[in-house]
Amino acid sequence: MPAETVSVTGWGRTAPTTARLIRPRTYEEAVTAVRDSGTRGSIPRGLGRAYGDAAQNAGGAVLDMTGLDQIHAIDVAGGSVLCDAGVSLHHLMEVLLPLGWFVPVTPGTRYVTVGGAIGADIHGKNHHVSGSFSRHVVSLELLTADGTVRTVRPATALFDATAGGMGLTGVILTATVRLQPLTTTLMSVDTERATDLDDLLARLTATDHRYRYSVAWIDLLARGAATGRAVLTRGDHAPLAALPARARSAPLSFRPARLPAAPAYVPEGLLTRRTVGLFNELWYRRAPRARSGELQRLSAFFHPLDGVPHWNRVYGRGGFVQYQFVVGHGREETLRRIVGRIARRRCPSFLAVLKRFGDADPGWLSFPVPGWTLALDIPANLPGLAAFLDELDAEVATAGGRVYLAKDSRLRPDLLAAMYPRLDDFRALRAELDPRGVFVSDLARRLTL
Repeated sequence: MPAETVSVTGWGRTAPTTARLIRPRTYEEAVTAVRDSGTRGSIPRGLGRAYGDAAQNAGGAVLDMTGLDQIHAIDVAGGSVLCDAGVSLHHLMEVLLPLGWFVPVTPGTRYVTVGGAIGADIHGKNHHVSGSFSRHVVSLELLTADGTVRTVRPATALFDATAGGMGLTGVILTATVRLQPLTTTLMSVDTERATDLDDLLARLTATDHRYRYSVAWIDLLARGAATGRAVLTRGDHAPLAALPARARSAPLSFRPARLPAAPAYVPEGLLTRRTVGLFNELWYRRAPRARSGELQRLSAFFHPLDGVPHWNRVYGRGGFVQYQFVVGHGREETLRRIVGRIARRRCPSFLAVLKRFGDADPGWLSFPVPGWTLALDIPANLPGLAAFLDELDAEVATAGGRVYLAKDSRLRPDLLAAMYPRLDDFRALRAELDPRGVFVSDLARRLTL
């Protein structure tokens, strides 16, 4: 099984480290790769969409699991799929949508693997209804540090440590996942503007229960009375009767639009407060004040950035930091204070979204808790960014909130226990399951996971 020494980074393109990249193509090769990890250990990796250092392992091995990408069985009547962990959500959609089934949860990109979806316990626009991805996993096969393949099911300690465990309990080989039925691949979408953050929170609180999917783009450069103004987009899968006659002949077609890739080289300083402020103003103004029932392609509603390959290059060679946190219901004042601080700091973020989370999921390191989550992209070379985000971390932790490990690249380890109360349980299980530290990552070293 060949290995090559490569520079590995997350989607944010910050802090690259060098590792041996190994691409197993059979389960037996995966077992061999784990057993031969060496003193610096190994970490599984999917399509590289974790923003930070969760799938990096400086001086060790990185196991590229995308070579294990078979769909083994589909229960068309019951709505479930058994597949390898290296299968992407994009491929699942290609296969499942014509059969009238959709993945139960998808983040803002469909280019993540099933193993990555479980390891990061991804969430989407429907968390307030459907929870995170692992809630829909019936069972999985996990290759642990001793070379054993274990069948792991929900409501067990090993499942709860693996869901959101960032690949540190073992290598997921296969998973059986329940699916979401649909009759068309179009979405019926309602769009409205919110004049400020309080208006946005009020609209979400009052009416979010009417929608399966909900998200708000938020203008983090707006200040004064407009602080937190937003464009709220919500919807559900369109029924067949809502389609125009010309679309009813192929209601389950899936043809995502694709634009030219971002250039390999983007000049530094493209995303400034001025350019991003102009974009945000135009984006807010062009949005309808209120529009109901617009039909959108599924790919446009869920994954608009997937239409631009390598969009992360627009931040230049310095890359970007994605910062995502959640605070619980009743902690809206913390959210207001953080949004106000970001606006006054003039952070040039044009990719900023706010969502409402539903019930927490059982994963010990799973991110969502009931409340409000804000995610924003910030150029990594912004002066004073590290100290500023450290201050926000402290506010989030004080409010009982947490940051998302799948997107983190710079959290201080002393705040982790306050954010994740089951951290000691996770560490204890890892110590028992993997006493030699076979599974390790740059994230795990940085946060002493």
